[in-house]
Amino acid sequence: MLRRATATDAAAIGTLTRTAYAKWVPVIGREPLPMTADHAVAVREHVIDLWEENGRLIALIEMIPGADHLSIENLAVTPDRQGAGHGGRLLAHAEAVAATLGLGEVRLYTNAAFAANLAFYARRGYRETGRQELVPGSVAVHMAKTLAAASPPDEA
Repeated sequence: MLRRATATDAAAIGTLTRTAYAKWVPVIGREPLPMTADHAVAVREHVIDLWEENGRLIALIEMIPGADHLSIENLAVTPDRQGAGHGGRLLAHAEAVAATLGLGEVRLYTNAAFAANLAFYARRGYRETGRQELVPGSVAVHMAKTLAAASPPDEA
């Protein structure tokens, strides 16, 4: 279902991201930051997992492992597949990646004007941790989810 992005995927990542985020341009009056990212650099420096079906890229998640948490930099689903559960499954994937790396928290941010995104993340256990003006006139809502601690192995 998922595969790790390579340098040859950068253009497709950019296309999917631009398509997925286009609906937000009229809401905030500019392109959201993921639309303007250098995806070739992101593929080199971050972990990007791609969801393809029948050879078509339909969703992606871009993650940045930190010392004590995993950051989600970009979660994008092609518009004709939004609302079908792909985003939730990709969030669960990121949480599994964090757990595999021994990280106890997943963090992300979204624009305060993206009410649907805020509700989407809140329904999945993400809580607001702060707000920050990243671009003049645009507020980012920082969110985080603490992951359940792994149970110690049973002693025999």
